[in-house]
Order: sequence, then C-alpha cells, then structure tokens
Amino acid sequence: MKLLLTNIKELLQVRDNAPSKVSGLEMKHLPTIKNAWLLFEDDIITDFGNMDNPGELSEDNTLDCTGKIVLPAWCDSHTHLVYAGNREQEFVDRINGLSYREIAEKGGGILNSAKKLQNTTEDDLYKQSAKRLEEVIQLGTGAIEIKSGYGLTTEAEMKMLRVVKRLSDNYPIAIKTTFLGAHAIPSEYENNKDGYLDLICDEMLPKIATEGLADYIDIFCEEGYFSVADTNRLLQEGKKYDLVPKIHVNQFNALGGVAAGVTNNALSVDHLEVVTDEDISALQDSQTMPVALPSCSYFLGIPYTPGRQLIDAGLPLALATDYNPGSAPSGNMNFVVATACIKMNLSPEEAINAATINGAYAMGLSDTHGSITKGKVANLIITKEIPSYGYLPYAFGSDLIDTVIINGKPI
Repeated sequence: MKLLLTNIKELLQVRDNAPSKVSGLEMKHLPTIKNAWLLFEDDIITDFGNMDNPGELSEDNTLDCTGKIVLPAWCDSHTHLVYAGNREQEFVDRINGLSYREIAEKGGGILNSAKKLQNTTEDDLYKQSAKRLEEVIQLGTGAIEIKSGYGLTTEAEMKMLRVVKRLSDNYPIAIKTTFLGAHAIPSEYENNKDGYLDLICDEMLPKIATEGLADYIDIFCEEGYFSVADTNRLLQEGKKYDLVPKIHVNQFNALGGVAAGVTNNALSVDHLEVVTDEDISALQDSQTMPVALPSCSYFLGIPYTPGRQLIDAGLPLALATDYNPGSAPSGNMNFVVATACIKMNLSPEEAINAATINGAYAMGLSDTHGSITKGKVANLIITKEIPSYGYLPYAFGSDLIDTVIINGKPI
C-alpha cells in the first residue's frame, strides 16, 4: 500500500545519502524541506520533495499535513524496559535524604528489581513490558534497545531475554537486545565478584548464544560494581559469541572505562555524567558513540552529561531514555530531547540529530532508521500544528504528536 503525505509544513532530517552518524559541527545542521510531500510504499520511503515541484502526486491514499511537521521516529538506544513491578518507595527514600548508594546498600536498587523479577512469571513479565512498549511507540519511538540485567541468575536473565524476543516477534518496532548480566553483583556473590563473572562467562553466555537471544553485551563499569579489568574480561569473552560491546560508564566516577570501551571497539559508551579530558581524547578518532541519558540525571538529581563539551570537541552524541524502574522511570523521548536542550545546552537541531540519526547508529541501525532517506523504513512522527521544530523542546510538557507511523502504518 502507498501513502502520500502532502502539504507538510517542514520535513525534517532529509538526507539523500545519509551518513551513519553526525559529529561536532555537523550536528548543528538539520536538513529540511519546507512545504513538502513524502511518499512511501508498504514500509519503505520511496520519494519526497517540495509541493512547488510535486511531480505526479496522484495517490488515492493521501494524508494532508497542513501546519504539521514530519520527522523520523525517535531511536532510543538505551533502555531497561523489561522489568517487574516498580520502585516508587525508593523515590520517596531519596526525597527523604537517602543517596542512590545508601538505598542499594539496604537492599534497594538493582538487587530489589532482580528479586521482584526472579519471582515474576515470564508471561506476567511479558504483559508488563508489552504495555510499556506500546506506550513508548505512541510517544514516537520507532526503534529501541532493551537490556537484561534485572535477573542476575542464569534462569532470570534468560527469562528477560526471551521476553525481549517475544516483544520483537509481536510488535512492528525494531528491537535490539543487550545482555547485561554484569549490571550488579548478586547478594549471594557479595564477596565473590570473580565467581559471579565466572558464572556469566561459563554458563550464561553459552546459553544465550545457543538461543541467539542477544545482539550486544554490556557491563556497569563503576565503583562498587565492576572494574575496568572486569570490563575488559567480559567484553573480550562476549566477542567469542559475536556480541558487540556497549558499556554503562562514568555515571558517578571516571575509572578509565571509556578508554576500555574504545579499545574493545564498543558501539557506544553510555551515561557519561562525569567526563574527563582523557575520556574525550579516547573517543576522538574512534567509532564509539557517546550516549547521554538526561532523564536519569533529572530523576536522580545528578549532573547532566556535558553534551556541549563533547560536541564542541568534535564528537558525536546520541540521546536515549535509560527507561528503568529505579533511575529513569519514563520512556518519553520527547522529554529527553527537551531536557537535552534545556539542561545540556544542545540546540534543537543537535538534540534531534542525537535522538534520530545518532540513536540509530548506537543500535547498529544506520542503514534503515534515523533519517528521511529513500529506501529507509517509513517510521515517522507527524506533529500537531506547531509553529516550528524548535517548539518541540520549548513546549516540553505538551503532547505535540498527532500521528505515529511505524513500518508505513499509522499506529
């Protein structure tokens, strides 16, 4: 089926030959067509142009977008969308003065989520997660990465990954899967971190590989969790199973994990609330994408990733939600884009680039997602009537989405 969008106020992120990512000064440029049309057939973008030079636009299935802006659907490259229950009591604990670490030390945090998930059936976990996925699709997300890491046992980690596979099988959105068994150290391995890493390497990884349940491998490189040496060990082990590295790194401390990520050819290094000059030097001339998670900083009240500094150093930057029950209980990419502008000093052009074309890169989806390009998937956001695309981050609390199109079909 063909669908033609006409009278588009402005068509964003239009690229005839889309690069895999944009960096530095390139991020300030957001190519657009005003008074545009866009044609797609089935799930593929086939053509676009200006209404003043329409060619033959005689499609029966036409959608008038007068006053509306059309852009690629958001590409959310970092989430923990599959989890059980919630952690609103920890939210109250933080209000009452407890730190993130203090909450973890009293049995909260990741270990709290792991306990809940271990006691949740796979079907129940799927139902909870499917509801969240449907919500983020309605909010404009057209591609998403989902991590494990709230299982922390072989059985529970496998359960999470199987749920992600079921979501991928049952929903049209592109889903990439990351194995994050090294998210925290289970209480039964409290004084035996190496024993837990042995369990991951010797038992979890072979089983995950046998069932083909993951695209990427990840680790939380942070004080009190896993060291740089642990990171190097696990990422090297993951490569034996063709799992591409990603890293949670520099959320609270800079330990040298960014350089470890680059050395291991990590696709992305995520969080980066703390960034040193050495980290920036390590990222320059690499193929590793820095990923900022401003919703996490907002929710926890910690520093924001210095996105302005990274971009001004000539680096690329992607934005993602970090959707999870403890530190970012929202999958709203519209809020992420707005917060990046308001709190990280990104321009609207930079933020939209970070949430589309660079987000696609951070999931290995550059060839199919992230821009309006002939041959790419027709995943689109059609806004309500708004004055400009700068209005998207400006009116951060408003619902400005009229229609979401996934694989060529309105949702």
